[in-house]
Amino acid sequence: MKKLRRLLFRLLILALLITVGIIAFNTFKFSSKQLQVAPVEKIGIGPESIERMAEAIRIPTLSYDDRVDTAAFLAFNAYLDSTYALVDSLLEHKTVGQFSHVYRWPGRRPGLKPILLIGHIDVVPVEGKSLEEWSVRPYSGLIRDDYLWGRGTLDDKINVIGALEAVKLLLTEGYQPERSIYLAFGHDEEVGGKHGAQAIAQWFKQQGLEFEYVLDEGMLIIKDAMPGLDRPLAMIGAAEKGYTTLTLQVKLEDGGHSSMPLGESAIGILSKAVATLEAQPFPAKIEGLAADLFDHCGPEMSMPHKAVFANLWLFESLVLQQLTASPGSNAMVRTTTAPTILEAGVKDNILPTSANAKINFRILPGETVESVTEYVRQTIDDERVKVMSDLNFSSNPSKISGTETFGFSVIRKTAQEIFPEVITAPSLVIAATDSRHYGEVAASIYRFQPLRLLQADLKRIHGIDERISLDNYRNAVRFYRQLMLNSSK
Repeated sequence: MKKLRRLLFRLLILALLITVGIIAFNTFKFSSKQLQVAPVEKIGIGPESIERMAEAIRIPTLSYDDRVDTAAFLAFNAYLDSTYALVDSLLEHKTVGQFSHVYRWPGRRPGLKPILLIGHIDVVPVEGKSLEEWSVRPYSGLIRDDYLWGRGTLDDKINVIGALEAVKLLLTEGYQPERSIYLAFGHDEEVGGKHGAQAIAQWFKQQGLEFEYVLDEGMLIIKDAMPGLDRPLAMIGAAEKGYTTLTLQVKLEDGGHSSMPLGESAIGILSKAVATLEAQPFPAKIEGLAADLFDHCGPEMSMPHKAVFANLWLFESLVLQQLTASPGSNAMVRTTTAPTILEAGVKDNILPTSANAKINFRILPGETVESVTEYVRQTIDDERVKVMSDLNFSSNPSKISGTETFGFSVIRKTAQEIFPEVITAPSLVIAATDSRHYGEVAASIYRFQPLRLLQADLKRIHGIDERISLDNYRNAVRFYRQLMLNSSK
């Protein structure tokens, strides 16, 4: 017996040594995937450029589900015509759907595929109690404390004005690109992009255009993005999650008076179904873009984090446990489930015969609206709960754009030239952008905003006291200018 115990102990030690050796070997092989890029000289961005951005913020281009603020968008049209007269005179300019804009800057070499930089003009409203919580008037365009304040500074007039300012700079320098450059600015992204980006993309398709790459809003540069990562992380979105909202409906034959409740109520059945979905979320997994993100970030981490991400074969369950504990990182590794609306009852002493719930899902690449719907039906497993989807307001995840393409390479190179302290990595965008409408005219679509933010700043997007630092604004203009130069090959 003693010999057997000694043998088992030796085998255990041997297994431990082998495991440690594999961990050490994998960690040693876990080499950097970052480009070696020299920073470019910072060009000057004068106060007049900042004031032009402020003027754009002062026009409240609001979009709603059923309408847009027509007067504001007409004012923005006039603002573009007058403020960027040089751009308008030297580039081809087309208006789509009355309020969306397309600019074409012809290149010297028509044989090269053009590039497309997109953004959106519309902003979400500031209404009700949230209006009282702002430190400044939301559409004031106030410049204070080295920040420009107002709705649209982060989402998404920075992309629109940043790109136009970059074109204006290059025009004054007498520059002409080798590759044609298109700018496309939709006016209804916040409500789906039907009359803006969708119409623009359809027009591009009719023209037979195919773009080398498309760049839209999306991921950002975040400091302290991950434990063990000291440098800011520039995440370049190579895909975005899908979107669907399912309606759960329960209808019973009998209602009645609340003084004589039945054994089960419509509200109770529905509540159980919602609770079941929350208790049994979609499985979390590190694959696809999540795996690519960690492959690019992991080698830059300090120990022991580097060793962990170099050996996910051993530590994946531990990493997933940490990732799923945070809402942001949880959304990167699974299809998320979010109950958003409950409807039932008309009076406190009447038992309702029906109850409805709306559950919003953001769908991971590899899954579809159909597979999500089927998962919900199987998980609830109750014929009394009807599961309905509205395909008109649903979209499957986008295709994943490559990381070995010209587009990805030029975007990450430009990011490192303008922000030399960052590391770059492909990532998954968990929200929806206009870029999803351009899949038929480009194989390579990326989502990145050249803005360096703290974690605390993220809540300002669609939130209270939206603002952009003046340094961030200047660097955004520099980024778009440098991107156009780098893409002209």
